[in-house]
Parts: sequence; structure tokens; C-alpha cells
Amino acid sequence: MPFVGTAALLAALNPVTIPVGLILVAHAWIIPGLYAARGANVVRRGPAADPEAEMTALGLLGDLVGHRERGLLASTGLALEPGRFGVWLVGEMGALLVRPGGRRVHCYCVKATGNGLPASDRIAHLLLALRADEAGFATVANLAFSGACWRLERRLDAPRREALAAARVASMR
Repeated sequence: MPFVGTAALLAALNPVTIPVGLILVAHAWIIPGLYAARGANVVRRGPAADPEAEMTALGLLGDLVGHRERGLLASTGLALEPGRFGVWLVGEMGALLVRPGGRRVHCYCVKATGNGLPASDRIAHLLLALRADEAGFATVANLAFSGACWRLERRLDAPRREALAAARVASMR
């Protein structure tokens, strides 16, 4: 809004400054888009682990989530977890927090240590940390993006979009 307001003020003061105003409007659109791409990176998949270890870890992680969430986890790689602050989508390299109402999302970059761990083990570690202390989890994690869900949704692949849509629906309950 500050860039758009400044662009409008420049155009009102002197029409010669309209090109500068257009640059400001471009900045107002491009900068949040770059941050949204950064936010989408927190739920991307990491390097593939041993398939047998991954299946075992996925089975153990399935015990931590409900039946409906298990299907979403299998198809998207993200665990849906309702919390006090909204609905969380926990991945192996970070988490998304969809605020109540489903319009805003916060992307947190955080990961479990241990390079040899399967992805599902990393998700389980983060999920348990989130359940133990949601406020502490949000405090310790690095905020990568905060903004409108539609802006983040454009940067996600199809399975992650499906998970974000499920979290938005859950946040409206």
C-alpha cells in the first residue's frame, strides 16, 4: 500500500512523475511475489531417502495423525494439524500456518536435524514439537512469508495446493 499510495501521490502532484509511479506499482506487485516464492520453498520436498525406511517412518507418522489427515499426508507430504493460532501444515522443511478465516498464511522455515532421517521422521519431529509448544514453535521458526493465501497458492505445485485448500477449509470451521 505505501508504494501504491506514493505512486498515486506522485501522479497527482505532477504527471511527469507517472513513470516513477509505475515503477513503484511494479515493486508493490513483484516484492510480495518474491517473498511468496520464498514461503513456498518451506514446504518443498527434500532429497529422497531409503524407500524402505521412508515407508516405516510414514507408518509411524500415520499413528500421530487422524484418519482424514493420513490421506492428505500420503498424497501431499504435509501433515494437517489444528492449533490455537490456526491450522498448520507441517512438512519436512517447514510449516504453513493458515489463520482462522483462511485468508492469511504464515510460512515458517524450520527443520529437524539429522541428514539421514527419512522425510516422515522429520515431519513427525516437527509435529511433536508443534504439539508440545505451539507458541514456542512459531517463535523459534524463521518466518519466510506472511500474506494472502492466493499469493502463496500461485507458487505451490498441485499437491501442495490441495493441502493448502484443505487447511483453508479446516480454518473456517
